[in-house]
Amino acid sequence: MYSFNYARPGSVTDAVGTATRAAEAKYLAGGQTLLPTMKQRLARPGVLIDLQKVPELKGIHIAGNGVGIGAMATHAEVAVHDGVRAAIPALAKLADGIGDAQVRHRGTIGGSLANNDPAADYPAAAMALGATIITNRRQIPADQYFTGLFSTALEEGELITAIGFPKPLKSGYAKFEQRASRYALVGVFVAQTASGVRVAVTGSGNNGVFRVPAMEQALAANFSPEAVKGIKVPADDMMGDIHGSAEYRAALVTVMAERAVAAAS
Repeated sequence: MYSFNYARPGSVTDAVGTATRAAEAKYLAGGQTLLPTMKQRLARPGVLIDLQKVPELKGIHIAGNGVGIGAMATHAEVAVHDGVRAAIPALAKLADGIGDAQVRHRGTIGGSLANNDPAADYPAAAMALGATIITNRRQIPADQYFTGLFSTALEEGELITAIGFPKPLKSGYAKFEQRASRYALVGVFVAQTASGVRVAVTGSGNNGVFRVPAMEQALAANFSPEAVKGIKVPADDMMGDIHGSAEYRAALVTVMAERAVAAAS
């Protein structure tokens, strides 16, 4: 690991100010991705800005038909929160299936969305539920936030402060996981919302998380597993690696979509 400076601000203003003044600064949330890449010398930030002591980034709030989750909420906190489990049980289930207990108690929802790993679970939930990514500067709809593999609409120094999820009528998540890491080889999140049905896929797309319009249209007419059973996604758009070919992942999208709809129902 390379040498670096360390900052532990007590507010969002201080954190952003430190990032603005420093060269090659990185925000440190749960550290589940950043610290291993630093140890492998794949990342070399000049300053680590630890967000653990920033109270504005914590907490989970239920208000009306929405769920607001602070960026520093851990996966474990999301998984067991009574309000989340009542309003969006599929989101709580998703959080409970991330990594192992150690990862769930350190990793954060804001860190996951900021990193936008193509095999992460939260991007599918954010996209399918039509979430809003709230930063220190603006509010970004999920459809505009994800821009590619490990790529987002965040600008230099911009910090996620919270994520707003509208309460769906129904939702379900199913994933086929890589057993060692519990990352998604394919994960499908399905949500029936007041504005329509949304289906988002993670773990398999060449450009990261993506929606499946054909499944959304079929489910809008008939919200049942049978509605998506015959719908295939092109293998040309899928990733292939040692864990599964593009064709294998394409086939799994349909299977996981059926299971997600069944879970939602």
